[in-house]
Amino acid sequence: QLQLVESGGGLVQAGGSLRLSCVVSGRTFSSYSVGWFRQAPGKERDFVAAVSWNGRNSDYADSAKVRFTISRDNAKNTVYLQMNSLKPQDTAVYYCAADYYSDYKKRVQDYGYWGQGTQVTVSS
Repeated sequence: QLQLVESGGGLVQAGGSLRLSCVVSGRTFSSYSVGWFRQAPGKERDFVAAVSWNGRNSDYADSAKVRFTISRDNAKNTVYLQMNSLKPQDTAVYYCAADYYSDYKKRVQDYGYWGQGTQVTVSS
């Protein structure tokens, strides 16, 4: 089993920044691709960003391109999501997810392991 724990969420003003962390334990972390997703109240869970097992390949939702950066430190079993220039529409619960792939995946159904989520609230 794989356990994922997110942290770093909070309340920030529009234009501010947050860095989310996802610590993964239970298996060989470097064998897993990791994605970040978010879910706003009453909406579906949407893809934000994902990174391959070795960190060399990544992709972003259009809404996250330029403003967000995903990275991973396999020595620390941690994946990060640096979020800059935050907007009120970025408000959501952010989840990290992992599964045993060499390359990144972008669909919710591609991931078998999920964290509990961390709330991000951006005020206008």
